[in-house]
Amino acid sequence: MSALQFVKEYVKQPRTVGAVMPSSKVLARQMVEAIAFDRVENIAEFGPGTGVFTEEILRRKRDGTMLLVIEENREFFELLHERYSKRDDVVVIHGSAEDVRGHMQAYGIGHLDAIVSGLPFASLPNDVSHAILRVTNQVLAPGGVFVTFQYSMMKKALFERYFAGMEWQRVWWNVPPAYVLAARPMK
Repeated sequence: MSALQFVKEYVKQPRTVGAVMPSSKVLARQMVEAIAFDRVENIAEFGPGTGVFTEEILRRKRDGTMLLVIEENREFFELLHERYSKRDDVVVIHGSAEDVRGHMQAYGIGHLDAIVSGLPFASLPNDVSHAILRVTNQVLAPGGVFVTFQYSMMKKALFERYFAGMEWQRVWWNVPPAYVLAARPMK
C-alpha cells in the first residue's frame, strides 16, 4: 500500500486508523522486544494496519506459533489477507479486537501468550477502549504480555486499570515519536 493510500484511509477513518503514516521499523522492533518468542504458542495482533508489526512478529516467532491478526479497516484487512492467506501459521480476520474471544474459539486457540496492539486508544470511544482492554486482560495467559504504543501518555490511567507491571519506553525514530507500553495482565 502506498503512502498516499494510507493517508486516504486516515482521512476516511481518523479515529480508527489513528496515524497519518505507517509505523517505523524501529518502532516495530521495540514493540516486540518484550515478547519471549521462545516460549509463546499464540500471539494476537490488534489493528495491524499495513502489517509493519506483523512482519516483525513473523520474523521473530518460532515455527508452530500461531498469529491471529484482527483488523477492522476493510482496505487494510484485504491487504493483509492477500499477503498472509497462504500461511498456515497466520489467521487474518476482518473484525474488532472486542471480539477476540470469539475469534479464538473459532480457530481453537485456548489462550494468548502475547497481544500486540496498534490500536489508537487516544481516539477510540471510551467504551470501546474499556471493552478491548477488559477482554485483553481476560484472554492473556498468566505471564502473558500486552504491548501497545501511544503518541502521548494521556491514556496511562486507562491502562493502569487493566494491567500490572507496566513499562513505558520512548521511541524517537517514528513519525510522530511514540511511547511503547509493555504490561502484564492483572490476574
